[in-house]
Amino acid sequence: MTSNSEGLIIDGVMAYIDRDNIDTDQIIPTEYLKSIKKYGFEDYLFDGWRFADDGKLGITKEERILNENFILNTQPYDKSKILLARDNFGCGSSREHAVWALRDFGIKAVIASSFGDIFYNNCFKNGVLPIKLNKEEIQQLFKRSADNVLSLSIDLIKKEIQINNDYLISFEVDKNLLDRIVFGLDDIDITLSHKNDIIAFEKSRMKKLPWIFAND
Repeated sequence: MTSNSEGLIIDGVMAYIDRDNIDTDQIIPTEYLKSIKKYGFEDYLFDGWRFADDGKLGITKEERILNENFILNTQPYDKSKILLARDNFGCGSSREHAVWALRDFGIKAVIASSFGDIFYNNCFKNGVLPIKLNKEEIQQLFKRSADNVLSLSIDLIKKEIQINNDYLISFEVDKNLLDRIVFGLDDIDITLSHKNDIIAFEKSRMKKLPWIFAND
């Protein structure tokens, strides 16, 4: 992600997985959820598709047998920052690890026609931008991807996607959610932005209901 005079930009090669209903268990299987850390899940992203052997927590991708036919194992897609899929991406269980794994791999934006609701919100909490496009636009991107490696430039301020400098798509996203990506905000940051209001409320409450604070 880069910043310039035109706004905040996500630049990179777009990888694609031509499937509907890619669920969170396919993004990162259950056996890798035992870690209590929020980072270090890149080695387990799309585990059942990226690798030809069985993995376990603590085993790195360098120790695994790669599935050479899977797109994220081929150049230049192994350095992709943007992922294209179809309908209902991130459905299934609510595991936040799915977003962590995408983020740790280097994916900064996921483009699909729809997302699982919990996954969609988890993306904004962890610096990954989910972009909803209509199915016709998604199909156009897949069609173009079949013939060429697509390099995208996503302008978060203009809410525009520039494809190979010759094709432009606009997208919509709630400003409050987008601000999390633009300014790198998490839930604590959002709460602290209302710090003065919270302090004023507590002072007012203490005057109106002093008995609540009698043991403080």
